[in-house]
Amino acid sequence: MLSLPSSKLLSLKTLLIFGGLMVTFSMGIRHGFGLFNLPITSANGWGRETFALTIALQNLIWGAVQPITGALADRYGALKIMVAGGALYALGLAGMAISTDALNFSLAGGLLIGLAQTGTTYSVVYGILGRNVPPEKRVWAMGITAAAGSFGQFLMIPVEQGLLTNFGANDALLVLALMASLMIPIAFMLREPHAGYTHKANEQTIKQALKEAMGNPSFRLLTLGYFVCGFQVVFIAVHLAPYLKDLSKIYPEVGAPVVATTALALIGLFNIFGTYGAGMLGQQFPKRYLLSSIYILRSIAIMGFIWLPLSPVTTYVFAAIMGFLWLSTIPLTNAIVAQIFGVKYLTMLSGLVFFSHQLGSFCGAYFGGYLFDRTGSYLIVWNIAIALGVFAFLVNLPVKESAIHRTVTA
Repeated sequence: MLSLPSSKLLSLKTLLIFGGLMVTFSMGIRHGFGLFNLPITSANGWGRETFALTIALQNLIWGAVQPITGALADRYGALKIMVAGGALYALGLAGMAISTDALNFSLAGGLLIGLAQTGTTYSVVYGILGRNVPPEKRVWAMGITAAAGSFGQFLMIPVEQGLLTNFGANDALLVLALMASLMIPIAFMLREPHAGYTHKANEQTIKQALKEAMGNPSFRLLTLGYFVCGFQVVFIAVHLAPYLKDLSKIYPEVGAPVVATTALALIGLFNIFGTYGAGMLGQQFPKRYLLSSIYILRSIAIMGFIWLPLSPVTTYVFAAIMGFLWLSTIPLTNAIVAQIFGVKYLTMLSGLVFFSHQLGSFCGAYFGGYLFDRTGSYLIVWNIAIALGVFAFLVNLPVKESAIHRTVTA
């Protein structure tokens, strides 16, 4: 396993503060995109499928490019990747603000922001953590950083709703672009003393690492489970607000914008406790069992939400439960990857398993809009989310967390 002299490591305080800030902005801003769904589609005369496709494309590009970005960060250092990500994030938000046709909007919100997220979210930050934090503190540090991203989600929902209310969708996106540019100076605070790693004789290569991971049954099972995580969270993030608005015809009290805003904020708030708790529990209990529990509890929560009479109270309870389970899969999944394969190629391998997450995100975002436009209801997609949660519960149970034995030192 790769290790570095302590004199060449970033301090734990620096990692937690600035790694947390990076994911606070990157995850927080994107968490509020669902609030822009109806304002933007109504203003431009688009169907919900258009907005859903943009967010789906964003997630797909994020996932597809993340392994490449991760490999570059592992090889040459993460600084340039994070700086480029911050710049693209700001440009993408500005492009969304000034776009007047669906294609340009999708290129800005889908392509540019999708690329931006490969350099500013968990995979790159967790790679830095993996290289600089001792193994006994790694899952805890990942949980802390995930909790910071959760705080960003909680913080940014009321901020984005306030911007929408006071300035409208386009100007709100421009303000968010300015906020996203703050990730650039944050990246410099996470600059590692070493720029990257030079391959030496008898060390594992990227090709060998990829072959090893793809041939590992536990890696494949984690990848399947992560698809479900992406499907569920992005479907809810993008379509919860319109879902509540639609059902206000039956339950008028849930149609007020404050209900959706509060629900999304509660997801972010309880996500703080869920991700921190996952990091703490992951140090004490088998992480595969924790992952399975998270997925089955999500399915139970969704069943209760769609089967019980809808009200602001039931919406808030659902949001709180889902928030606790929201991103708690991330520190557990990444810690298992590090535990099995080591940290030398952690950013790349985390990005690879994350690609499955983003395939799920694409399906959750796009098919939510697609099936709604064709059936006038989200019920089919809610039921798919329930069934997938049961599937993920089952596939995570056989995962083996022990370190892989290899003849090549990595």
